[in-house]
Amino acid sequence: MGKNKPRVKKIQNVFQIAKKQSKNKNKTKPVKTSLKHMNAVKHEKVENLNKVFTEVQRDVKSISKSVAPPPQKPMQAVREPAKQAVNVDGAAQLFSQL
Repeated sequence: MGKNKPRVKKIQNVFQIAKKQSKNKNKTKPVKTSLKHMNAVKHEKVENLNKVFTEVQRDVKSISKSVAPPPQKPMQAVREPAKQAVNVDGAAQLFSQL
């Protein structure tokens, strides 16, 4: 007699569903280890670049010393002698005529 009864799903309480805690399937790995590894790699790259840069600077200095032009003699300023003394009175008189 009980076999022919239709089975009705019970409506679950919303609060009971929200109350259930989900289980973590995968354990999360700490971020610190990967960040430390990244910082170490970055630090190594920076050190290598610094070494290369200092070598390039040394090369540039040595090349510039060997190719440096001979020292030039200081140029002497050539002054032209004054042609005539300026006639201020004559200029003032001409200016006043304008």
